[in-house]
Amino acid sequence: MKPRHKRLIREQLETTLGRLSCMRDVQRPAKGWLRAVREALGMSGKQFARRLGVSAPWITTLEKKELTGSVTIKTMRQAAEALDCVFVYALVPRDSLADMVRRRAEILAKKRLARVSHSMLLEAQQLSDSEQKKAFDAEVDALIRDMPKELWDDGNEL
Repeated sequence: MKPRHKRLIREQLETTLGRLSCMRDVQRPAKGWLRAVREALGMSGKQFARRLGVSAPWITTLEKKELTGSVTIKTMRQAAEALDCVFVYALVPRDSLADMVRRRAEILAKKRLARVSHSMLLEAQQLSDSEQKKAFDAEVDALIRDMPKELWDDGNEL
């Protein structure tokens, strides 16, 4: 995929994710979403089971599976429908995608420029502080623009 397409996709996704940013701090109810909604509706486990087309004991299992994280997305979607709800599944970044990419680019730029600076130091051609800053900024901008595959290699830790 071309770098400009990657940027466009990232920008479009950023817009969508911006609408979900308020969800970052939402905590799952202590008893889980299924049980919380079911109880708020005044629906018994037996009634929920009938709506879902399963046995009543399975509801207890389902609600426990939600708490342990072992329930499938498909099952959550079906359970939400039985509760007349919409199941929402999303990944909401802690920070903007652009900021995440910039941080990775800065890390990779530092590594790349450290190698070059060492060679230049050995040849007595080291750049001034302002030249180093310009070179660093230019490298970061190029990495963000080009989005090389190595940007997310494990060696470029955050």
